[in-house]
Amino acid sequence: MATLQRPDFVYMNGKLVSWEEATIHIGCEAVTRGLNVFEGIKGYWRKGDGFGLIFLEKHYKRLLRSAKLLHIPCPWTYEEYKSAVFELMGALLQKEKDMWIRTTLYVIEGHWGEGTKADLIMTAYHQPCEEPQPINLGFSTWQRSGDNMLPARIKTSTNYQVGRLARIEGKSRNFDDMVLLNQWGRIAEATGSCILMVRDGIVYTPLSTEGALESITLDFVEKLANSLNVKFVRKPIDRTELLIADEIAICGTLAEVVPVKMIDTNKLEAYGPILSKIREKFFRVVRGEESEPYLDVDLVPVAKLRH
Repeated sequence: MATLQRPDFVYMNGKLVSWEEATIHIGCEAVTRGLNVFEGIKGYWRKGDGFGLIFLEKHYKRLLRSAKLLHIPCPWTYEEYKSAVFELMGALLQKEKDMWIRTTLYVIEGHWGEGTKADLIMTAYHQPCEEPQPINLGFSTWQRSGDNMLPARIKTSTNYQVGRLARIEGKSRNFDDMVLLNQWGRIAEATGSCILMVRDGIVYTPLSTEGALESITLDFVEKLANSLNVKFVRKPIDRTELLIADEIAICGTLAEVVPVKMIDTNKLEAYGPILSKIREKFFRVVRGEESEPYLDVDLVPVAKLRH
């Protein structure tokens, strides 16, 4: 069973506070209705130039889009947001460990959309500097909600309730993660990541209109594929297409690019030639071993580092 990390510091109320002090009131809407939007941002130790955060501004802009759709005000500018991220990163960074930072806008005041106020709260967790291992993937009986119910385009914790249920279901069947289908019975995404499928040398992934998050990492993977002269297509994908795929992976900021060794009861070549080539380039680029113009990296200033 995974153990939740308890970092020394959390960014909250405009400053660093200890983990134990990071509390919110039982009556706030973040608790009452699970009302928040968030972004997960990954940082890597990079060859020769320190610790870099990937696509920081893109995540900030997506946070604003999610907040707009849920009518949550975000008075923090990008520079204020970046400064807070740097401050927390600098306090928690450890050599030889990557980090994932969750930046969340919690609604702390208001009622049914009136007088809404939010606080920007950031937590960050260490991760080993290693590539993810292949996983077993199943199909969940739980369904991705439609755009007129709870849009997948909004990155809110509420959207991950179905993912939680799907993971519980998957564990009972010895699956590491589960595929969510949409209301038409087609592939939406995994519980917290997008789906990549290879057939006949072409990489396919569902459209965002199929119930997949508008993924920053997926856009990056598409550019990597293009740089390797691998055709990349976004289209609706049927359940049976995954069952006859040549290769499958899931991808996202936290997941990165994870190979799939089994889909339902069908075995796959976990390290197939197409997705392995993309995954290897992914890690070379984010770790600064290879440069690409489409990767946005913000280095944590040395002055912010406490370790």
